[in-house]
Amino acid sequence: MTVNRVGLVVHGGRAEAVAAAREVRAWCSGQGVGCADIDVWRAGGRHSAREELDSAGDPDLIVTLGGDGTFLRGARLAAENDALVLGVDLGRVGFLTEVPAPAVRAALDAVREGRIHVENRMLLTLRASCRLEVPAQMEALLGYGRGPLLPPPPVRTECEAGGDWGVALDVTALNDVVLEKLSRDRQVSVGVYLAGRLLASYSADALLVATPTGSTAYSFAAGGPVVSPRAEGLVFTPVAPHMVFNRSVVAAPDEPVALRVLQGSGRAAVSIDGQLRGVLGPGDWIGVYAAPRRLKAVRLGPMDFYGRLRERMNLTDAPAALADGEAAPLWPVTTPPPDDLAHLALPPAPGDAPRPS
Repeated sequence: MTVNRVGLVVHGGRAEAVAAAREVRAWCSGQGVGCADIDVWRAGGRHSAREELDSAGDPDLIVTLGGDGTFLRGARLAAENDALVLGVDLGRVGFLTEVPAPAVRAALDAVREGRIHVENRMLLTLRASCRLEVPAQMEALLGYGRGPLLPPPPVRTECEAGGDWGVALDVTALNDVVLEKLSRDRQVSVGVYLAGRLLASYSADALLVATPTGSTAYSFAAGGPVVSPRAEGLVFTPVAPHMVFNRSVVAAPDEPVALRVLQGSGRAAVSIDGQLRGVLGPGDWIGVYAAPRRLKAVRLGPMDFYGRLRERMNLTDAPAALADGEAAPLWPVTTPPPDDLAHLALPPAPGDAPRPS
């Protein structure tokens, strides 16, 4: 496939990421492909995804060099431009990145030659009762040890606005949208609506809506379920709720999740993929729902999500399960699946070439 311009998102604090970036630039130079660094938190503040992409020459491939946080920054840009995103793995426990740093040139060759799988990942977007903004004094407090904040999300002007339906924000999340308390000694009180109906009013440290991709991030840490990234759905998870019902709820992809800050609550912060984007007061609300577009992530082959889950979470077998015999094999069959199972997502038999996805 044709790659005309590459955008680089580099974790500048890691020497190996900087070295891998040099490899990408050298490959681009040898192939006559344009290359630009973007979203690198240079002095002078950060800009919207559209501004960053325009300044980088409108790349059609985003390459991220770092961990999952770096990949999320690249995903924000790729989603805006409907571009491919390729994650080079320099993280510690991530699920999003794909390619080890030594293989970056081979991966770029595979993209150019079309020897890749494109995995479509669900994204979230939102409406809100008002435009999201971060108070200036709060930005100053959060500046210690961090890069500059992203600007407030712009409004999607092509969407109907006003009244009960608020304003449509031009923003996407690959992992999650989180509404969380600002005061250390006071939980946030929120009415939670699924598909337009009140589920319950919660008093909690935070409430979040995650994609299947984000189910292994904050939602997992809060006790939420692990969901295959190939699934479609919204995962609502309360964080430290002061009530008996503390379970996650998995909604269908066409069922929005709305969070309304109640009158007796303190103010609440809105974070999108870990980035603070606004502050809401009592009476304000956000509605989170599936975005019409998908992230196009480059995979060099079918992703072994469950093998990665076992590895990254350091899953071990129960001693009781192993007491009476041998451990379960990682894959219990050695022959190709029969025809009636050929449509299922199964790993290839040892020695067989992977089937096209």
